[in-house]
Amino acid sequence: MTNERMESSADFAAAPDAFQRLWTPHRLVYIQTGQQPSDDKCPFCIAPTLSDEEALIVHRGQHAYVLLNLFPYNSGHLLVCPYRHYSTYDQATAEEVAEIGELTQQAMLALTKSSMAHGFNIGMNQGEVAGAGIAGHLHQHVVPRWKNDSNFLPIIAETKAMPLLLSQVRSEIAAAWN
Repeated sequence: MTNERMESSADFAAAPDAFQRLWTPHRLVYIQTGQQPSDDKCPFCIAPTLSDEEALIVHRGQHAYVLLNLFPYNSGHLLVCPYRHYSTYDQATAEEVAEIGELTQQAMLALTKSSMAHGFNIGMNQGEVAGAGIAGHLHQHVVPRWKNDSNFLPIIAETKAMPLLLSQVRSEIAAAWN
């Protein structure tokens, strides 16, 4: 945990109301720059050229790396990405397939250690019609799950509460990585 003091509404001049607020400053980059990258601006090709902190990378391997999803389903939602730019799993080399699998296992262990996950959703959406947000660059999702981690917000309000900032989650998972 950080030593930062939590803001309290009592510190500001305002009348309290019944609203709960979800603060998600990490999503501002998508509002300001748009969400649809072109192949020459692929975020999964750019990420490895940045520092781990800037790119939210938790681990780098020889053929693939692991980073946090900027649009997480849950805190700690990781993506396992090959360095090489290709769109579908059948285009991966045997070495890439092996390392993507190994990094997925390591991600599960790190998430269990750092956040005590009870289970995982793991999968790949290949192609835009299959739901891939970035269809041009293969990536595997590793989503930690906990008993009772769902509530009415995603269903009724299309809102997901994220309890930690991405930078803090990245630091905790990277520290837990073996």
